[in-house]
Amino acid sequence: MAIKIKHPVPSDIEIAQACKMKPILQIADEVGLKPKELELFGPYKAKVHLDVRDRLKRRKQGKYIDVTAITPTPLGEGKTTTTVGLSQALGAHLKQSVFTCIRQPSMGPTFGIKGGAAGGGYSQIVPMEDFNLHLTGDIHAVSAANNLLAAAIDSRILHEHETPDDDKLAKALCPDGYIAPAIRKRMAKLGIDPKKKFDELTPDEKRHLFRLDIDPNSITWQRVVDINDRHLRRIQINLGDEEKGKGLERLTGFDISVASEIMAILGLTTGIEDLRERLGRIVIGTNKNGQPITAEDLGVAGAMTVLMKDALMPNLMQTLEGTPAFVHAGPFANIAHGNSSIVADQIALKLADYVVTESGFGADCGMEKFMDIKCRYSGLIPNVVVIVATVRALKMHGGGPRVVAGRPLDKAYTEENLELLEKGAGNLVKHIENGKMFGIPVVVAVNSFKYDTDAELKLLKRLAEEAGAEAAVRCTNWADGGKGAVELAEAVMDAAKKTNHFEFLYPLDWPIKKKIETIATKIYGADGVDYMPEAEAKIELYTRLGFDKLPINMAKTHLSLTHDPAIKGRPTGWRLPIRDVRASVGAGFLYPLCGAMRTMPGLPTRPVFYDVDLDLKTGKVVGLF
Repeated sequence: MAIKIKHPVPSDIEIAQACKMKPILQIADEVGLKPKELELFGPYKAKVHLDVRDRLKRRKQGKYIDVTAITPTPLGEGKTTTTVGLSQALGAHLKQSVFTCIRQPSMGPTFGIKGGAAGGGYSQIVPMEDFNLHLTGDIHAVSAANNLLAAAIDSRILHEHETPDDDKLAKALCPDGYIAPAIRKRMAKLGIDPKKKFDELTPDEKRHLFRLDIDPNSITWQRVVDINDRHLRRIQINLGDEEKGKGLERLTGFDISVASEIMAILGLTTGIEDLRERLGRIVIGTNKNGQPITAEDLGVAGAMTVLMKDALMPNLMQTLEGTPAFVHAGPFANIAHGNSSIVADQIALKLADYVVTESGFGADCGMEKFMDIKCRYSGLIPNVVVIVATVRALKMHGGGPRVVAGRPLDKAYTEENLELLEKGAGNLVKHIENGKMFGIPVVVAVNSFKYDTDAELKLLKRLAEEAGAEAAVRCTNWADGGKGAVELAEAVMDAAKKTNHFEFLYPLDWPIKKKIETIATKIYGADGVDYMPEAEAKIELYTRLGFDKLPINMAKTHLSLTHDPAIKGRPTGWRLPIRDVRASVGAGFLYPLCGAMRTMPGLPTRPVFYDVDLDLKTGKVVGLF
């Protein structure tokens, strides 16, 4: 599908709205999907049923490409833009069978400071407005399931508090002696015969079965909303005037929806049975004896699965140049694993010769988690890692001046400065080393801007290839669409032919500390790790509870290889502090907290929602970018 390129390049939304999209049924037909395998959401997007995997299971898998980047800067690197541009180059220009797989963005950043995340310029996913807003409601499903569990926690505490008699509590939970399937699951967990009738339960069995005795101080589960609202980070609940709620007041808070463990589960699950099991394994806190309490114990995991069953299907969309795309799941990469869904990749790899996905932020964040968490659960092995870099971002890593929104760029970024670039290129070199550490060929995509000089691009190419990259290729796909990424696509195709020596960074049977320290020293370049008392206590607890065999998902700033967002480049001579360790047992990982980590962003002084409106004459959205 040809697009008309204009220079100067119009705004993202102008480009997207000028695009003549293919009907989604045509996209599906071109990739080999059948109408019965789709759930249509209007003419330009659809959900795809997971049972298509059964039909395609004997088909050969395509090549698997992960796009990552250097450590992000305020100047932007263009990772999603490069992901889409690479796909357009492979599909629309080199006539390869290709699929793009990326995350659904949160509306928090969309209305906050970042704006949309559909790519940019002439390398975007369309319809762009749908992509950046509600899409097919997956994030709303995550929010509903998350908040149902939160409500179940506080409701259970309330009703156990107001019903101190074990027999009365049991009868309230089993009216007319009916034992719900969710309760029978808990019976089996506790070693009580799940076939027993209510009247056959002993008083001791009733006490253990129906009284969870949740410790309010242990609860880690919070409510969520998909809007940046810093004022909800810490709240007090149970302040109503009901007499029976008095004494149950507690501090809690809100996270942004995409930070929910349920979003991480959506990204990592492999099917409906696995989803049901993972939701049931979610640990919300402990009882007063220090034993974990799960969503299954609360009897709510089945209802959560019902809320999530449609969200499990990936969303089929397209790029500006008519190549197919799956948009599915949206976990953050600094606090979760930061990758789109396993199920989308599984389907795409059976439908296309090349699947281009992306992992959030730099190769120290999303890419490491892609390898050690996502690939571990999916069984899929990548063929190539693409690292996106820009000359101007590397100059910032070299010590370039601070960038202030609304002010012109300093001449350090608009004039040739080889010394500054070479100094900052250490950041790129470290990320190349990180990719190669997993045994995967690395290609560097130099997302080029008008100020870049030939000498700067030549220097960057030399440094990247000396560090072990298969190639370092200049890209102009923001301004030129897929045509501007053809050389990159050719380099990726060549790299994908090479022998793969993939290996995980660590085995799961290593102790928690050894896994943490391996990531810190090998991926980040730290000299070692320091544990705060709370982290030491959690490591001891999780080892006792048997959670120590889970992979590690480091919760760390994306703005630095260290825990300190102000430290750029490739720092040496530092140690990584771990202040706490938390468990996402349903998602299937432990997440150590490195420094202060926000799970609920705030709005800036001048949020981008100022620009967003509806043209009442045309019905078109304006102001998204």
